Amino acid sequence: MEDTKEENAIILDFLPNGYPFDNRPMFRKTAIAQALGTSHFSLLELIPKKDENLQAMQEVYIGEGKRDIIHHVSGKLAPEKMTETAKAALEDAVRLLVQRDKQRFLSFFNTAGAITTRMHQIELLPGIGQKHMWEIVEQRQEKPFATFEEMRERIKLLPDPEKAVVKRIISEINSEDKYRLFVK
Repeated sequence: MEDTKEENAIILDFLPNGYPFDNRPMFRKTAIAQALGTSHFSLLELIPKKDENLQAMQEVYIGEGKRDIIHHVSGKLAPEKMTETAKAALEDAVRLLVQRDKQRFLSFFNTAGAITTRMHQIELLPGIGQKHMWEIVEQRQEKPFATFEEMRERIKLLPDPEKAVVKRIISEINSEDKYRLFVK
C-alpha cells in the first residue's frame, strides 16, 4: 500500500479566529485553515503557527520535516464541514494540481482498465460514455496520448478530458460514489 500522507497542501480557506460556530471563549480558539493535499487530494484541517496569516491558494509544507508556517495537521476535513469559501476555491485548486501533473492524468487515460465486465474506469469520468471510452481505448492502442490537446484532436467530439478529470476528483472528494480513481 502506498503512503497516503500528504507533503504539501493548498489553502482553500483561512479562519484567523477559528470556526464561527465554535462556542469556546475567544482566548481558547485557534486559527484554522481548510486545505487540499497536493498528491492524494485529501481535505485537511491545518493549524498554522501563531501570528501566521494564510492566503487562499497558498501552498504550504505539511510533511514530517520542519514546517515553517503550519504548526500541525489537525486531521481530515469532512466535505460537509467545508466553508463556502473553501468550496468555491476547491475547483481552482484541483484544476491547478491537474495542470501541474498532466502526465499522471494522461497516464490514467493511457492505462485505465475495466472495473467489471460492464464498466470501465474511463466511463467514471463525467461526460465520457461507452462510445468515447471505446474510441480512447482504440486510439491509445495505436499510440499512447502525449497531451490532452492531442487526445481531443484524435477523438472527435470528446468533452475536455482535463475538465472531466477535475470534475471526477471533486465528486470523489465529496464521496458521490464508491469508486476511487484519484482520491485516496
